[in-house]
Amino acid sequence: MLTIIGKILKELKKAVSGKDQQLIWILSAILAEGHILLEDIPGVGKTTIALAFSKAMGLDYGRVQFTPDVLPSDITGYSLYKKETGEMEYQPGPLLSNLFLADELNRATSRTQSALLEAMEEGQVTVDGISHVLPKPFIVFATQNPTGAAGTQLLPDSQIDRFMIRLSIGYPSAEAEAEMVRNRLSGNPLNTISQIIDREELNDLIAAVRNQFISDEVIDFIVRLVSATRNHPALEAGASPRATLAVTSLSKAVSYINQRDYVVPNDAANAFLHALPHRIHLKADAEARGQRSEDILRDILAQVRKPQI
Repeated sequence: MLTIIGKILKELKKAVSGKDQQLIWILSAILAEGHILLEDIPGVGKTTIALAFSKAMGLDYGRVQFTPDVLPSDITGYSLYKKETGEMEYQPGPLLSNLFLADELNRATSRTQSALLEAMEEGQVTVDGISHVLPKPFIVFATQNPTGAAGTQLLPDSQIDRFMIRLSIGYPSAEAEAEMVRNRLSGNPLNTISQIIDREELNDLIAAVRNQFISDEVIDFIVRLVSATRNHPALEAGASPRATLAVTSLSKAVSYINQRDYVVPNDAANAFLHALPHRIHLKADAEARGQRSEDILRDILAQVRKPQI
């Protein structure tokens, strides 16, 4: 018999073929109260994945296609003068939703990109000096085109660090691509996705993940892993304490999806490999040698002793 997690994943696969691991990690980040950054070329299904999650979880959905002329108020909303009352009335923007899709985020100006920071970190937006609390849950699903693509600019480190995970969707296999074509012969498969849970049930799942047991030994293991990035000879800059919190939360979600109520070292190790690649910066000579962030993290994981639990 399928668990709630199994039912959600089964429903998502109606619209997303051959990307089971990516779906699991996105779901893990959602349960860990994190935000997701998808980086890839256009057309590989990033937007479809975001829409599939919103449908399967019954989430209010907001979307902005980022272009250089999008303003911060296009996202956060604005105040409008009401003649009837003689007062300014707040008009909510698309950011006030459960799942906000920031499509092609790195095409926007830095001023517009920064409008997301308060929402992602503090769960609120401030317009004309008045703060407006965002609904729970609140998830930012951002997509970006590869660095150097036409019309793009780098996201600032402060914003990159606020995403719990960064994933690449990649090209589908030949079998998955053929299945995708067959699924679309009778219409858009997104229309076939049924709602499995609602917002309150998702909040309950998030609360259950938050309450997962994690021992002092595993916490110490996570701290040692993240600390090792700060003095690795191939890295210009290591991960921040926010990364330690992200790995801890993601570890709890991984353990929950694996149907345990406690975190084991392997949960932490897998979370470390997925929450850290976008948070560390390689030195120029390391990049010249063809090293990647993932290689450095695996090297650290091999050197840091796992606790025996």
